[in-house]
Amino acid sequence: MAHRTKPPFRADHVGSLLRPPEVKKAREDLAAGRIGAVELRAVEDAAIRNLVKMQEEAGLEAVTDGEVRRRSWHMDFIYQIGGVAKSDDKVQVHFHGDQGDIDFSVDGIKITRPLTLERTIFGEDFQFLKGVAKATPKQTIPAPSMIHRRSGPNFPGKAYPDIAQFWHDVAAVYGEEIERLGKLGCTYLQLDDTTYATLCDPAERAAMTRNGVDGERIHLTYIRLINDALKRKPAGMTVCTHSCRGNFRSSWNASGAYDFLAEALFNELAVDGFFLEYDDARSGGFEPLRFVPKGKMVVLGLVTTKKGALEMKDDLKRRIDEAAKYVPLDQLCLSPQCGFSSTMEGNALTPAEQAAKLRLVVETAREVWG
Repeated sequence: MAHRTKPPFRADHVGSLLRPPEVKKAREDLAAGRIGAVELRAVEDAAIRNLVKMQEEAGLEAVTDGEVRRRSWHMDFIYQIGGVAKSDDKVQVHFHGDQGDIDFSVDGIKITRPLTLERTIFGEDFQFLKGVAKATPKQTIPAPSMIHRRSGPNFPGKAYPDIAQFWHDVAAVYGEEIERLGKLGCTYLQLDDTTYATLCDPAERAAMTRNGVDGERIHLTYIRLINDALKRKPAGMTVCTHSCRGNFRSSWNASGAYDFLAEALFNELAVDGFFLEYDDARSGGFEPLRFVPKGKMVVLGLVTTKKGALEMKDDLKRRIDEAAKYVPLDQLCLSPQCGFSSTMEGNALTPAEQAAKLRLVVETAREVWG
């Protein structure tokens, strides 16, 4: 089986990594006024250098900055869009895990004026990563659909009495952001999106419908939104999307197989590959992969980031073989199912276990694809 020379790679990973203790302490010191932003960034720089080295030593061909500079995987980006502000309303998310349930309040957003891109979001962060990485630097950003999903009761608001104009402006902001990242040298971009996978859960679709959004069809609007943003994608940039059903402190908030949206998602979304959560029974079987067209890649998230125990290689290989019944093996890759630390809190495993998981992905991929 041919080695891939462009992303997504046979062995890949989603992006976020456990925040080192020194980064967490520096953030606490900043909040308490003991250090300034310059000192915090210096601590983050050192942590990112170490994490990049860890990823490269594991054998990964694409590396991220671990999202070390972020509090959360999506809100740190969304709040930097012109016209977006924090809302007093909280979005309540109910997570489930082996150690019990967790209620988590996510900051909501409100749109105060027409959306604009005032600067390249994470531009300096990407340039730093590019400067310290030997492997391909991958930039991760939340998908544009997350603005709508996190607006809650504040949507559409006075700024957008016309919903069509809202979708247009979101696509325009993201299109410009993607174009700017390309000019900085970004050749591998990942759009992180919890909307698609959570919409596989009938309860999630019903909740959206109760809130005035057609939960049975909103995924089609999200597909068009992302496609409009990607019209400005630079030549030579690979764009993948990552879907999961919640990832907070080793817990999750939705279940459901991909059948509900697979045909539309795989065929109509104009991306190069799909990072799909497949680490347990909540994601269903591989049958929906039969809709994946030629030319698009599927990165199987078979290795869980929610537990430190290592999976058995033979079990991973058997699952890859099962998936290959529905989509050719040459269109498959392997990764963890999600990031290790979607928020500052991180999942319940150690840095050593994290590194071992990444090495397992690389070793298994080499044995499967060569």
